Amino acid sequence: MNAYSISTRIKIVVLLLIGLFYLTPAGAEEGVGMVTGSKTGTYYQFGKNIAEVAKPKGVDILVKDSKGSIDNIKRLNSRENAAFGIVQSDVLGFLERSKSAEMQTVAKRLRLIFPFYNEEVHLFANKSINTFEDLQGKRLVVGEKESGNWLTSTNLLEMTGVEPAEQVYMPPKEAAVAVLKGEVDAMIYVAGKPVTLFTALGNLKEKPDFAPLFDNIHFVPLEDTIMLREYAESGIGPEDYPWIGAPVSTIAVKAVLMSFDFSSKRSAYFQQRCQDLAGIGQAIRANIDQLKKTGHPKWNEVDLDAEVGNWQRDTCSQSAETGAKGSKTDISKELEKLLLNQLILKQGVALVN
Repeated sequence: MNAYSISTRIKIVVLLLIGLFYLTPAGAEEGVGMVTGSKTGTYYQFGKNIAEVAKPKGVDILVKDSKGSIDNIKRLNSRENAAFGIVQSDVLGFLERSKSAEMQTVAKRLRLIFPFYNEEVHLFANKSINTFEDLQGKRLVVGEKESGNWLTSTNLLEMTGVEPAEQVYMPPKEAAVAVLKGEVDAMIYVAGKPVTLFTALGNLKEKPDFAPLFDNIHFVPLEDTIMLREYAESGIGPEDYPWIGAPVSTIAVKAVLMSFDFSSKRSAYFQQRCQDLAGIGQAIRANIDQLKKTGHPKWNEVDLDAEVGNWQRDTCSQSAETGAKGSKTDISKELEKLLLNQLILKQGVALVN
């Protein structure tokens, strides 16, 4: 005879269910959460395009805006309904080099679903700076804190060991003006070419009052072999920004679709997420031609099979055997069962089958 009375068991279950009401993830939202970027940005539009082609596969995607790559990693690693998202590819190296054991553990769990398009690194500086190493002891705008620009700037400084005299936090428009006026020595800006900000500078150069400011500024080549371990070779030239005159070698970070590794399928939650990712992977690959025709123009640059630095491929999304249609596991109910049994078995009582 069990030591607990029926009334005691009922009280335990009620208390646990009240707790689970607050603890069960994604219970209040329908669909698979996807974190992207700002609502006016390319990441968010890519998310909307993916949601359209995934729906016929039986996967309802809830596209969420965000502050960028770092924000997306934090949200994937929280209890939020955020199963996958788009980030800059250099976020992996950034996390791996972190002194935080938790961040290093997070890095080991990240998986590449698909690579998307390049985002060029623009090092805009005065002409006293001719290489990345020349930033030593200078005033460098690294972007706003926890932005994509900040992430790449931090990554490149750590990779090369370069130490600016000052790292300035500033949005792109103000940073470009500060470089032109000589208030800072350089800025790093990461975006797919051509960037509207630097295109607009060409118009400014045509004005007599501002033209002299352009005599002492340029884009700095980025060709360091250390950088090419994690970044792709790229370039910017007069076809992108007519006012610069000659081509400049640079590097590019890749926008990537990623998730945590759910391939172990050790729980109902992992099984469902792996199934969802399989449906998403199949939907994107099967509809890539359609996405290039009717989706965001950047889809035309996508090579789904391109290698990306040190990223490991996700196995769930590459599966051709597991679709997302058909019977679905109710994640909330299965998680409740799992947690209830784990907690109550400690008291010697199994109540959920």
